[in-house]
Amino acid sequence: MEKAGPVLGGDTGLLQEEPPPRPTWTSKAQYILAQLGFSVGLGNIWRFPYLCHQNGGGAFLLLYLLLLFLLGIPLLFLELAAGQCLRQGSVGVWKSISPRLAGIGLASCLVCAFVALYYNVIIAWSLLYLTRSFQHPLPWQSCPSAGPNHTEPECALSSPTTYFWYRQTLDVTPEMGVGGGLQPALVGGLLGAWALVGASLLKGIKSSGKVSAWGTGQAWRQAATQVFFALGLGFGSVIAYASYGARRSNCHRDAVLVAGLNALTSLLATFVVFAVLGARATRRTRHCLRRNAELVSRALAAGGLPETARPPGNLTALPAPQYGAWLQGLPPALRDALGVTDCRLDEEMNKGVEGPGLAFIVFTETLTLLPVAPLWSSLFFLTLLGLGLSTMLGVIQAVLTPLLDAFPVLRRRRAPLTVLCCAGGFVLGLPFAQRSGSYLVAAFDDYVATLPLLAVAACEAVAVAWVYGAERFLAAVWEVTGHRPWRLYGPLWRFGSPGAMVALLGASLGQLALRPPTYQAWDRATATSWRRPYPPWALALTLGLMVVAVLPIPIVALWGVLGPPRGPPGPRGRGQQEEEEEEEEEEEEEESAADPAPPAAPPPPRTLPRGPDEREGAPLEDGEELGFPIGHAA
Repeated sequence: MEKAGPVLGGDTGLLQEEPPPRPTWTSKAQYILAQLGFSVGLGNIWRFPYLCHQNGGGAFLLLYLLLLFLLGIPLLFLELAAGQCLRQGSVGVWKSISPRLAGIGLASCLVCAFVALYYNVIIAWSLLYLTRSFQHPLPWQSCPSAGPNHTEPECALSSPTTYFWYRQTLDVTPEMGVGGGLQPALVGGLLGAWALVGASLLKGIKSSGKVSAWGTGQAWRQAATQVFFALGLGFGSVIAYASYGARRSNCHRDAVLVAGLNALTSLLATFVVFAVLGARATRRTRHCLRRNAELVSRALAAGGLPETARPPGNLTALPAPQYGAWLQGLPPALRDALGVTDCRLDEEMNKGVEGPGLAFIVFTETLTLLPVAPLWSSLFFLTLLGLGLSTMLGVIQAVLTPLLDAFPVLRRRRAPLTVLCCAGGFVLGLPFAQRSGSYLVAAFDDYVATLPLLAVAACEAVAVAWVYGAERFLAAVWEVTGHRPWRLYGPLWRFGSPGAMVALLGASLGQLALRPPTYQAWDRATATSWRRPYPPWALALTLGLMVVAVLPIPIVALWGVLGPPRGPPGPRGRGQQEEEEEEEEEEEEEESAADPAPPAAPPPPRTLPRGPDEREGAPLEDGEELGFPIGHAA
């Protein structure tokens, strides 16, 4: 098969014909479950349903599926193929293609570090709710008392679940600029969350496997962002997990499988969320109508309601248009004196559906209506904890894998390195455990962890398509795996993916410049949430961290161009090679002692098929490795 050379013909580096030994997954099913565990996370539960609700429902779903096929699956296949064939982390993969591209992997590590700081706070919230679910009645089932025959005013104006979230869990401040000090319960939850992450990581990688809206630029940007978050593109976690997989595995089939199951999970979660939102909105609307009916009845009994202002019938039985017309016909002064409100179903549908409020306010309210509510609450938050933890393991693995690849001596000290990383994450995550920490979580989730991913993924596509050569990369993947990828990926990597991501990045930055970003703050006096503009220091921090995240890409590239000349990579020294081989043997002995397995009978000798056509689908012999011809003559 003829292979095309790289378009730019730069220094593409040199890779050993046979990569060094590496820990592997126990089975293909464990590997797929690990990739799914990383990609299917908390965003599938609250981010995707909220975006569908905000951008037209079915129209947004079709747009998401379109971008999934045009952007998500091609880029997911690219990362899976690169990690699986090169068997290195995010830094090593791009450095193998060209030393000037190592900054892409460093940027991925920085993004993962920023994500880990705030994402584990969300896991801490789930852990706190899980521990409070083992009591009857649930603590968010009713409003607390403020004295004899008096209910806490903030709870009475909102709801028990809303009060428990904002006041008893977060004890939130009225704005981001008011820190309020550390919340002891959140600090304890954060410590427990990092302890769970550290304990799981110490077991090694094997523990990870457990159309109306189309015309708006916001819908396209949010759909593309959700694709990146849902599949974990740009984080480096997909590359890290794939580097421990079998080199002959059909990575294209894996990409389609993971993307399809992820989309199916999001769709299923959306159906459930919409059903819960509809039932909750209907229940709250009926409660509002009953309350208005009682107020009107009292006014009628007291003779304080004019004949012309009387409702045309029973308020609770009036259709929504007729009720709205009667309410709008009341004089404003009389309406305020009666205290009646506009009970609209669509407004109730929009309350509490943004961000974590969907899980910690809406779902908790629904769970209190079920029989044996503590059991269902425990199961729900245990599910949230599992989803968040599996994603968190992938994020931390994307940071640890490049370190272990770059510094082989750390492989023998993996446990202390893991403990050090988790301890550092806990300390650096303490600002998110303040009373104003939820506002900081929203800022990181909306901007710091979003826009840099677009830049990283665009650079990944450029590195493969223009520096190494798309056709050459596809041919190399075919030769290594024995499975021929679709040729459509070539033009998508060259033009579609980079162009779309640059356009989305430009649109996002333009929106930030034209419309200052806002966050959702909680007003204790009125017991309502409202949008406030970010303070200048928060904007500076957000923009600064976004720049820091992508800064390694141009710095490493410029250093490669302007720095001292580098000679051709030579073979490793014999002493270094022997030392690494001894370290790998010790690791294998430790793994064998920890997980003994009966010896398998050696397979009979056989002759490998020669050409790529003959080799396609052929099983890989034990211990057999095929070279990935990066840097070799095509």
